[in-house]
Amino acid sequence: MNPRPTDPGRRTLLAAGLTSAALAGLPAFTASAAPVRPTGPDSPSPADAARHRLWWQAPADDHSMIEQGLPVGNGRLGALAGNDPGRELLLITDATMWTGGLNDQLDADGQFPYGRADFGSFTLLARLTVEIPDHDLSAVDGYRRTLDLSRALLTTTYVRSAVTYRRQIFASRPDDVIVLHFTQSGGGRYTGSVTLDGTHGETGAGAESFGGSFPGGLRYGAAVTAHGTGGRVRADGARIDFSGCTDLTVIVSGGTNYAPDARTKYRDPSLDPEELARTKVRAAAAHPAATLVRTHVADYRSLYGRLDLSLGASTAGQRSLDTWERLAARARDRTPDPELEAAYLQFGRYLMISGSRGSLPLNLQGLWLDGNDPDWMGDYHTDINLQMNYWMADRAGLSQCFDALTDYCLAQLPSWTALTRALFDDPRNRYRNSTGRSAGWTVAISTNPHGGMGWWWHPAGNAWLANTLFEHYEFTGSRAHLAKIYPLLKGACEFWEARLLPTTLPGGTREVLVADSDWSPEHGPLDARGITYAQESVWELFGHYGSAARELGRDAAYADTVAGLREQLYLPQVSPKTGWLEEWMSPDNLGETTHRHLSPLVGLFPGDRIRPDGSTPKETVDGATALLTARGMNSFGWANAWRALCWARLKNAENAYELVMTNLRPSTGGGNGTAFNLFDIYEVAQGRGIFQIDANFGTPAAMTEMLLYSRPGHLELLPALPDAWAASGYVTGLPARGGFVVDLRWRDGRPTSVRLHSTGGRTTTVAHGGTSRTVALRPGESVTLKGLTR
Repeated sequence: MNPRPTDPGRRTLLAAGLTSAALAGLPAFTASAAPVRPTGPDSPSPADAARHRLWWQAPADDHSMIEQGLPVGNGRLGALAGNDPGRELLLITDATMWTGGLNDQLDADGQFPYGRADFGSFTLLARLTVEIPDHDLSAVDGYRRTLDLSRALLTTTYVRSAVTYRRQIFASRPDDVIVLHFTQSGGGRYTGSVTLDGTHGETGAGAESFGGSFPGGLRYGAAVTAHGTGGRVRADGARIDFSGCTDLTVIVSGGTNYAPDARTKYRDPSLDPEELARTKVRAAAAHPAATLVRTHVADYRSLYGRLDLSLGASTAGQRSLDTWERLAARARDRTPDPELEAAYLQFGRYLMISGSRGSLPLNLQGLWLDGNDPDWMGDYHTDINLQMNYWMADRAGLSQCFDALTDYCLAQLPSWTALTRALFDDPRNRYRNSTGRSAGWTVAISTNPHGGMGWWWHPAGNAWLANTLFEHYEFTGSRAHLAKIYPLLKGACEFWEARLLPTTLPGGTREVLVADSDWSPEHGPLDARGITYAQESVWELFGHYGSAARELGRDAAYADTVAGLREQLYLPQVSPKTGWLEEWMSPDNLGETTHRHLSPLVGLFPGDRIRPDGSTPKETVDGATALLTARGMNSFGWANAWRALCWARLKNAENAYELVMTNLRPSTGGGNGTAFNLFDIYEVAQGRGIFQIDANFGTPAAMTEMLLYSRPGHLELLPALPDAWAASGYVTGLPARGGFVVDLRWRDGRPTSVRLHSTGGRTTTVAHGGTSRTVALRPGESVTLKGLTR
């Protein structure tokens, strides 16, 4: 992704009946109308629950919510919470709350328009404020707010006049609402007001709901209700007043009439979002807050509890510090803090569960905003950022959260195909096919949820998206998923069959196929043939398509055609001038030496062609290592995460660890780092911080790759375990490509216990150091290895 220019210029709610998308077999955005309430004991917290809690000694500044507000979300509906004792502020989002529409025209320069009115932007749904005037921060003691990652509960406590006040905030997926529950012990009372406001100039809103629409036809709405005990709660004009309450529950919901169906222009015209929001908050309010909490926690822990890890023990002194102090101490003293580092991985998992279930996938902002003008419109960038958002999902035991990306691609495919057919070979498109033929589908660098594109065409983006979807199959072994994505794989292959050009290598040695003119994201010449990024991505795409066709028993003749094309593809060489793997078909480096993107290294990660295990020529591995070295060890957060993943693949543990720790340094004083609320931020002019969530997922993905490398048929334990984690540790529930889940314990850098469970895989080698074992299991079976011996 480009650094942001000064001016870029450039779920749906539950319906009473099925949407048209559901009737057509397309993915439907749903939430339960009648949640299943747990009848047994509460879902247990982990035995070491304190390791799963982040805590702070100050609330957020209302003017810096993206760096200080704490995120909650149910996969569709999200909020940043400020947690000020006297003024609780929630900035509420819905994943489908987008301006703009189908952006289906090229400008004179051959680009798709890229602005908030045409392409559109992710934007806020509402602001919820709970005012408690006599609880000003200056009047309270013992303030603390805690984010319990294991239960997805945000808790604030403080003492005023010898009374302990407590509030919990959570976003329930089963009830599809956000809940704020205020309690106290010691005879205290709550008096104040609740205000729900739109953020787009809505008029005529009442105290309990509002609605609106955008020029592109998207309708939206939100609603709130409140009830308490021991006092009075009533609507008064544009707000809800409460007085003398011993406890108070506030429930808010909202959404849009977005539908994942190109045939209805991505709208459900029958849906009234405001009325549906009112229905949801009333339904949730019929249950005690304790019931809402239990239902929420049980649902959340069904995913969060699938993976646990310890990277070692922190000191008592480290544990005594709040989360921000620990980050600062870690950076200042350069002393490992293994429990904080493990919590950072779990925070990434918390964000994934909270931001990617049953709606649109995570965009550049995830599910969280502090205003209506996010950088790059909070879009879906297809040249790294959208893919990186989902590298962690399967690797961290959250395969169900990946489905949002699959559903998005399936729902967008008709539009992407139509736009490719209509506009890719337009004379204004500098990347049009020299062959004069066009087929299949591809995307632009930016995509929106309305079927539209933004900025330049991005030919290789289709291959990268298709490869990302196929890797999910490698983890899950789901033939149903493979059948779903098969049209995407095939259409991408058809696009490249029409695009590849025969080229004779210098000296006339042989004829190869190369990609037509393209831009290696996002630097160097704009019009270069045979860029490594495209060659590697297409080589992998063709291989994945062949595997899918065989597994599903489809299109044998076309699979043979694609296999033949793959045999003819040019693969990159090592430059005799630089010693680096070439980014362009040139021995010269034509771009920025330390550029943020690692486009020519997609064959190392996320691809798997370049391996340091002897199966790849040493010259190629050395060339990839030299290029990675030249790129440097300090960039934007997402770029550091990608570097860490590549170093993990090269088994360089200390370089990978250094990059993870670089992302964990506080983002103060300029540069990139972790904000007060653990969001990845980089500072720009005037001290403004830019948030991109991809690093919050890419960095944990790197941490899992340091603990386990996998490909179908082969697992390698602790391939890049740094000294900081080597003394002792464990991970349970770590998925592996090929259909296995690994439980692993280690001491002094060596595995002491390995348990392998098959989720569909049958045979694999398990390796560590120079030792390797072959394990054969039936699906559902498990085996425990000690020292890699049965």
